[in-house]
Amino acid sequence: MSNYLAYSFLYDDAGDLKCDFELLTDEIASMIGMLRSLLDDTDNAADPYLAEDLSGINELMYHINPSLRTRVMVSAEELEWLRVKTELLEAARERPPNGRGVTFFVPQGCAQAAYSHLIRCKCKILVRLLSRYQQQGNAVDEILFDFTNLYAGYFYALAMWLNKIHGVEERVFISRVY
Repeated sequence: MSNYLAYSFLYDDAGDLKCDFELLTDEIASMIGMLRSLLDDTDNAADPYLAEDLSGINELMYHINPSLRTRVMVSAEELEWLRVKTELLEAARERPPNGRGVTFFVPQGCAQAAYSHLIRCKCKILVRLLSRYQQQGNAVDEILFDFTNLYAGYFYALAMWLNKIHGVEERVFISRVY
């Protein structure tokens, strides 16, 4: 092993997904920090607590980080806090009816919303990684699935809200398949 080891678990067995989980949560946390740095006067005027919320959400991701290797250190109360934050974002935007039930939008818009969509996508990859880990016969606390799925929902709602406050009209995506 190198004398310049970046992380002590990088050489773990390739089939053991714990290190992959930790690296992905680290990447997502870094992306959340980047999104926080992209906030501008429009964002802060619309929600003066958004930067603080993103910092808290970022810290929760780092508390999730060692969950597969050690123990789960996030709580039902923190999950409820994130659920409420997500619902507030969802309630703050109008949803144009499309007559087909679920509406999905092309992931684009202002820089902050576009970056939020990238985080949303990474969170779905995190859910998938957790699922693969569980399918290997490992126990996964249900709260981790709840958090990681809710993270994807939060960043989707945040992207929609950011586009709304920046005056960016969403473009509805209509699938040729679904």
